Amino acid sequence: MDDLSSRLARLRQTIDEAARRSGLNPDEIELIAVSKTQPVEAIVEAMREGIVRFGENKVQEARGKIETLGRGQWHLIGHLQTNKARDAVRLFDSIDSVDRNELAEEIDRRAEALGKIQNVLLQVNIARESTKFGCTPEAASQLAEAINALPRLCLRGLMTIAPYSPEPEKSRPHFAGLRELRDKIEAETGLKLPVLSMGMSGDFSVAIEEGSTSVRIGTALFGQRLKLKQRLPEDPSFTEST
Repeated sequence: MDDLSSRLARLRQTIDEAARRSGLNPDEIELIAVSKTQPVEAIVEAMREGIVRFGENKVQEARGKIETLGRGQWHLIGHLQTNKARDAVRLFDSIDSVDRNELAEEIDRRAEALGKIQNVLLQVNIARESTKFGCTPEAASQLAEAINALPRLCLRGLMTIAPYSPEPEKSRPHFAGLRELRDKIEAETGLKLPVLSMGMSGDFSVAIEEGSTSVRIGTALFGQRLKLKQRLPEDPSFTEST
């Protein structure tokens, strides 16, 4: 049987094995279930299986899910426009895609208005892909210090998205590069950045071997993504717009 429960069991076993190979404690690796395009029912099923962290790409799609469920820890893992920072701060426990100072300052301002300390990650475009968001590796140290200086932000670490490849080993240099960059930033600035968010369904085992402490898993957990026409039309949270 290939249901969510059995897929989760396989995932946890693979995470455990990869963590032990890299000398990490498996219990300290965050599993973020990427729930974008998934209906509320699928998220509830995941919660029943003990998953507590969920990742969404778009503020508007996530709003209906978060407000309906009223529980869970929610990570914004997609690109955030500055004009959506208010809702993002209100809805998400962590914004994992901060990639520019202007956005960080807006998040800080919105967190101040809500009386909240906002957890964030700095997204780095480690592979320098023109199609992906994230700051350059050269800008990361200065931006990390600027984020850390904002009173309402808690910078927990770095995030990256490796270039897609059907061969997981091709992602290894990018994961190693983010770990090395993190270590360099810590040495240069004195900041503590314990979280390395890297690795998705196709390459998370390699990411953990290179030091990932947070993996973002969608397809390997939920199965193939739902297309827009397959979503529940009566649910207003499912929309193409952001």
